[in-house]
Amino acid sequence: MKNLITRTIFGLMFAVVMIGAMVLGAPTLSAVLVLVTMIGSWEWIRMHQHFLTSTDKLWVLSTTLGFYVVLATVALEIFTAQYLALLIPLMLLPLLHALFSIRHKADSVMSLHWFSMLFVALPAALMLFFYRGDYVGNQAGYTLLLLVIAFIWINDIFAYLVGIMIGKHRLFERISPKKSWEGSIGGLLFTLITALLVSRITDFIPTTKALWMAGIVVVTGSLGDLIESMIKRQANVKDSGSVIPGHGGILDRFDAAFYAIPFVFVYLLMSR
Repeated sequence: MKNLITRTIFGLMFAVVMIGAMVLGAPTLSAVLVLVTMIGSWEWIRMHQHFLTSTDKLWVLSTTLGFYVVLATVALEIFTAQYLALLIPLMLLPLLHALFSIRHKADSVMSLHWFSMLFVALPAALMLFFYRGDYVGNQAGYTLLLLVIAFIWINDIFAYLVGIMIGKHRLFERISPKKSWEGSIGGLLFTLITALLVSRITDFIPTTKALWMAGIVVVTGSLGDLIESMIKRQANVKDSGSVIPGHGGILDRFDAAFYAIPFVFVYLLMSR
């Protein structure tokens, strides 16, 4: 009971902070996402700290922060899109780290960097592009981003509830024994229904676009959840961190969003 109360209180606090930052606009959200990026990267590092030196950790944090800053400054129109070219040398820095790392295998060093940049910094920064109409179309703004996050939460909630009630067939037992096909289908149906209602009740977004977004969110968000579960299982940890009492770490809370956001962004970019 005590854990449920703790989970509810801190879950609401987390939701208020994130929703408030989105509503206040891209500059405010970018500041919050700097913290999200650095904490998420640190959690990833901590799961591998048994072989990392302080210098190694600094390398990974630096490339991750640099990756986020380049994307964020372009999203906020501080710099033009030409500066996205800086991402190329940033993506090559892990090779340099591996070259000078005497203690570790090159593939281990490079994977630490690239996962942190691509699974944490990239999606965090892409959230800021949801405010740019020249990238995502006429629906640009906090409402569009909130809709994507709402789809993720609705899918999670109803996949859990349906799975508890009628779930019998395991979805991916090797990685997540509790998830079921019934729960996943239930999450998909309720998310699609939500998308349909939003498009019909409001004039914010066309029905086809809303349904495509919902479908992409459900599939990729569920995969993101499984990917993070796989990582934790291999690292032999229950949670990625403890920054949110009752919920775990940043990676635990953003796993679905971090994997879904890039796919939704690509869809919006291609369909605007």
